[in-house]
Amino acid sequence: MAFENKFIQQRIEKAKLLKDAGFNPYANDSKRNTTIQKYLNVNSDIGEKEDKRDDKRHYIVSGRIKFLRIMGKASFVKIEDESGMLQVYVARDNLPADFYNTMFKKNIEVGDIIEVSGYPFITGKGELSIHAMELKLLTKAIAPLPEKFHGVTDKEIRYRKRYLDLIMNSEVRKTFHTRSRVISLTRRFFEDKGFLEVETPMMHPIAGGANAKPFVTHHNALGIDRFLRIAPELYLKRLIVGGFEAVFEINRNFRNEGMDATHNPEFTSIEFYWAYKTYKDLIEITKEYFQYLFEHLNLPTLLPYGELEVNFENFQEIPLIESLTTIGGVPPESCKDKESIISYLKSKNITVKPGMNLGQLQGELFDEFVEEKLIDPTFITEYPVEISPLARRSDDNPDITERFELFIAGREIANAFSELNDPIDQYERFKGQVDAKDAGDDEAHEMDEDFIDALSYGMAPTAGQGIGIDRLVMLLTNQHSIRDVLLFPAMKPIHNEEKQEKE
Repeated sequence: MAFENKFIQQRIEKAKLLKDAGFNPYANDSKRNTTIQKYLNVNSDIGEKEDKRDDKRHYIVSGRIKFLRIMGKASFVKIEDESGMLQVYVARDNLPADFYNTMFKKNIEVGDIIEVSGYPFITGKGELSIHAMELKLLTKAIAPLPEKFHGVTDKEIRYRKRYLDLIMNSEVRKTFHTRSRVISLTRRFFEDKGFLEVETPMMHPIAGGANAKPFVTHHNALGIDRFLRIAPELYLKRLIVGGFEAVFEINRNFRNEGMDATHNPEFTSIEFYWAYKTYKDLIEITKEYFQYLFEHLNLPTLLPYGELEVNFENFQEIPLIESLTTIGGVPPESCKDKESIISYLKSKNITVKPGMNLGQLQGELFDEFVEEKLIDPTFITEYPVEISPLARRSDDNPDITERFELFIAGREIANAFSELNDPIDQYERFKGQVDAKDAGDDEAHEMDEDFIDALSYGMAPTAGQGIGIDRLVMLLTNQHSIRDVLLFPAMKPIHNEEKQEKE
């Protein structure tokens, strides 16, 4: 922090003067006995002519000063705590002798945190306020808040100084309250369904469970490198092998990849695994889960998202290959073999990575021509084996898997499949991933021999799913950047010159 700023220097000087006068500008003896919202609720029935000065209606509230209008013998202050905003009426003659002129008028400023003891008061304009009989400074803010009417609008500052964003923008706080409720409701939903919450390692000896590039760290005690987990999947399935039949983990994952509106290097998801179930069962529990969230969050089933309206009473299912033609408009003859797909992509000026197999090319068609058109909740099913290394093959068609991804408002929200529990098949697929990695695919799986060993002891037929919590909260709160639902998103460092310019 640049303490050289003249406005900060002025406030530091005031804090020093308060200390010299015997007032602690950083007190720690708050007597608050109610929140602002509770105060407003309890006293909403007060009439203008009612006598409010009685023992039953004496309150102590605390909050940050967001507005201050100082006048000769009386002033109006607006303070805010987490629950809401309250107007304070401060009259000179109701405070201790000379407190109003020497302490309040000279040293109390916007941004300071104060405590007010008083009784309900209705202003001439009919606003329920609190009439201050005592006022105490709890915390002196030496950095001035941004100008009230503009607040914090620069997104770079909002994300880098989230604390300032939260101070100035109450709507931002509401978003994170909703996020907290989504996580809490998610936990309750799966516990009520009989799932056991578990915790698995954050540092893995082998990066696996998803196609992604990992972060690497070093374990000093063991003298070896470890990978921050890209997914908890392989550990959770080991627990199914061990005899647990329904487990979930609300987990933090790390992927050393690019950042954009829907990707952050660290993110939150829930993964759950359910023995003796198939991906069809997961489709049904996913519908139940959304219904549960909407009921408890009191959301409309026709949910606005930007310029879109998403109908959560209109869940659909469609196989991936079928979606390429019926939704993406790709000619059927351009979907079935590598040469035709490559030719079609090139005709649309889309660069094709060398060495892509048929499944990867079909996935490329889907990404380019289908995904953004999936507005209402849509389960895309029957993914090619080549892009589903952990999913069970279909008994009817060994080239596809029993897998779905759920797309809403043009974005992937969930990924699920009937789990592959054939250890020989899994070993062969891991070998294929190792070959892809050796050929330059830094997101391909590595060989996890311990997981193969676990499968060798027998894993019950199981279905598993991951749901991205960040993207889900984006959807439910009508936010269009993942950074708006992460309290502290990853940010590119700025140089001192840029920092000084922004300040």
